[in-house]
Amino acid sequence: MVHHIISKLLQDIYFLRTDEGYLRAGYPRYFSLFGRDSIISSLQLLDIDPTIAKATLLVLSKYQGKKIDYKSEEEPGKILHEYRFSKESQAELPNWKFPYYGSIDSTPLFIILAERYFEKTKDIQTIRKILKNLIAAYYWIIKFGDKDKDSFVEYKRLNPHGLFHQGWRDGSSNHLHITPPVAIVEVQGYTFAAYDALLKLLKKLKCYDDLIPELKVRMQTLEDRFNDAFWVDDIEYFALALDGKKQKNFSKSSNPGHLLFTGIINRKRAAQIVSRLFEDDMWTPYGIRTCSERNPNFNPVSYHHGTIWPHDNWFVFMGCQQLGFDWCAKKIMKSILEAFIELKKMPELYGYYNDVLIDLSVPNKFLNKPIANPVQAWSSGALLDMLTKMEHKVIRD
Repeated sequence: MVHHIISKLLQDIYFLRTDEGYLRAGYPRYFSLFGRDSIISSLQLLDIDPTIAKATLLVLSKYQGKKIDYKSEEEPGKILHEYRFSKESQAELPNWKFPYYGSIDSTPLFIILAERYFEKTKDIQTIRKILKNLIAAYYWIIKFGDKDKDSFVEYKRLNPHGLFHQGWRDGSSNHLHITPPVAIVEVQGYTFAAYDALLKLLKKLKCYDDLIPELKVRMQTLEDRFNDAFWVDDIEYFALALDGKKQKNFSKSSNPGHLLFTGIINRKRAAQIVSRLFEDDMWTPYGIRTCSERNPNFNPVSYHHGTIWPHDNWFVFMGCQQLGFDWCAKKIMKSILEAFIELKKMPELYGYYNDVLIDLSVPNKFLNKPIANPVQAWSSGALLDMLTKMEHKVIRD
């Protein structure tokens, strides 16, 4: 059965692959180049097909920001959020300019992907080809990502018609109820990991030696300030974000689970994150919810307020594997696998309510129209990576 599932997931992946080799985000919506989505699916598929990562690094380097443009939210060194190439698809968002750059996390993730691609392939030619792009991405982080120089990377949209929230739980309205500039929790981890990734690359390539001490200082400063500013003693968990007044947002979310792979937190706090994610208000038989059932705006079929996203679970899986929390990794893998078996596909997201798994890629009694893609690169990539890493451990009860 596992081999059949892997074959189906690969079929979905290659359906989304372009002639250039990178992956579109999903189908039928988001059938275009995304920064965040394409990078994350490339990370998921490094062990399976690293040429996808290479193509992604090259195409994102090609469209890397070069100037300041408020309508497109372009800034020098910034990695795009989305590029819709056809006039018809661009017309759906007439107040945007493409490429559109309203993403806070695609730039640090770009650096992380480059280092992991090099570690996997030793393809030094490609890394040398995009080295200036990586340096430009770093300078975007410290200049434009951290405008107030407090070490945290924050977003506030430049185009009033653009995305209000610009992390992975993005959207055009203030659905997270956080006033910008927003320092979202997982992006601080991504930034720490990006500094570390660039540091490793520069050491291996023996270049930009003057940046190495600076990167070390930035890493230590970010780690110290982050763990002080985002940790909430009362609940022994990390805040979802700091708002524009540097106040903590206490929404209990899955976002801190992304910190597990980044190295920005110690093992004790990593264990506390894992423990929290597996409490009954977050955990379901089909994976971890985006937020707690106890949150005031919880809705099990809401796009970002209670549904289950396979790629979100993959970040927790990846971090648990790196830290040796094998029980957690296996439990997540089995839960996402169970969702695939029941739904017979791996959609963008799905819901869980009253002991029932809800397919949100088709109309149902909760929603008049689907909110999830039936095919999504980072969902298929999530389960595919889990299965290939843990295939020998798959034991269905």
